[in-house]
Amino acid sequence: MKGRKLLMIPGPIEFEPDVLAAMSVPTDSHISPDFIERYGHSLDLLKQVFLAPGGQPFVVAGSGTLAMDMSVVNLVEAGDKALVVSSGYFGDRFQDLLSRYGVQVEVVTAPVGDFPALEQVEAALKQGGFKLMTVTHVDTSTGVRADIEPLAKLAQEHGTLIVVDGVAATAGEKMFQEEWGVDVYLTASQKAIAVPPGLALLVASPRAMQVFHARKTPVSNYYADFTNWLPVMQAYQARKPSYFGTPPVNSILALEVSLEQIVAEGMPARFARHARMGAAFRAAMSALELNLVPVRADIAADTLTAVYFPEGVDASLLAEINKRGVILAGGLHAEIKTKYFRVGHMGSINQSDLLGTIGAIEAGLKAVGYRFETGAGLSAAQNVLLAE
Repeated sequence: MKGRKLLMIPGPIEFEPDVLAAMSVPTDSHISPDFIERYGHSLDLLKQVFLAPGGQPFVVAGSGTLAMDMSVVNLVEAGDKALVVSSGYFGDRFQDLLSRYGVQVEVVTAPVGDFPALEQVEAALKQGGFKLMTVTHVDTSTGVRADIEPLAKLAQEHGTLIVVDGVAATAGEKMFQEEWGVDVYLTASQKAIAVPPGLALLVASPRAMQVFHARKTPVSNYYADFTNWLPVMQAYQARKPSYFGTPPVNSILALEVSLEQIVAEGMPARFARHARMGAAFRAAMSALELNLVPVRADIAADTLTAVYFPEGVDASLLAEINKRGVILAGGLHAEIKTKYFRVGHMGSINQSDLLGTIGAIEAGLKAVGYRFETGAGLSAAQNVLLAE
């Protein structure tokens, strides 16, 4: 639409017209036969997207933070020990969250832009007694991606549950929840799942559900308690009505549409597309001689990129890019907040969106006086995109 700006932040993202259309239809009863079918179908589709056919899905009104809360409060009790593996702002949030519930928390961390070495995590787990380990798949504050498969294997070897925050990763970064043995994988609707904000989503493994059922004390958070939500999820999966809190009907209709699109694309193809888009954007930034926050290529996310401002340039660059019709995000991590910006390239974002964003970044850089070879970023990105 003329005058409309391209939203290229790490969420909310650009949404498909069919998804937005589902948000605007007349709201049906949450116990109508049609809605029960569509809610149940959404739960079934979620297991396909998470690649967790034996898992228990949950779709609840709320944000990604609620999904984080649900993922741990149902599994821990006061006095339990938890290991937080952190690579940024949202990894650290797990420490705050778990501490609220009387859990003894140990944190394994790394300098900004890096990820803790596997040996660090293993050394911590060898201390023993950890009921749960949390990992952020992609930390939105740094653009750092965790290698989940070996971390999950470590957790299994030490008899520890593993909870993975996939808010900025799910349906974009490679994840085989059941095959890799991830006990809870969680996300929010507004990122690569590609639905407007408002839904907390997670899938729990049979092992996680066994731990939940075996707990000795009530869950400390009423709204997040699986005790309240599990009968609802199971009823809708069986295509029967149930109630705890009124579900966000239109959001769930939109979720069904988006999940159908994701499944139609296929998870291997979707992972490959995000990898290609991420590689193209990173190539563009490198050609423009802009440094990334992730210190190594192997830990740089494919769903978003965190980029340092060049020397002599500040956040005024984002205003110049905005004038060119593209909205980017500023920094979030406290240690480097004023030194970098963030670009989301996930979900339904296509190659034209990516190239348009790179073009706007080049124009913005030119406007603030940064010297570079005009078109270098666009050319580098095109080379990656055309290489297939």
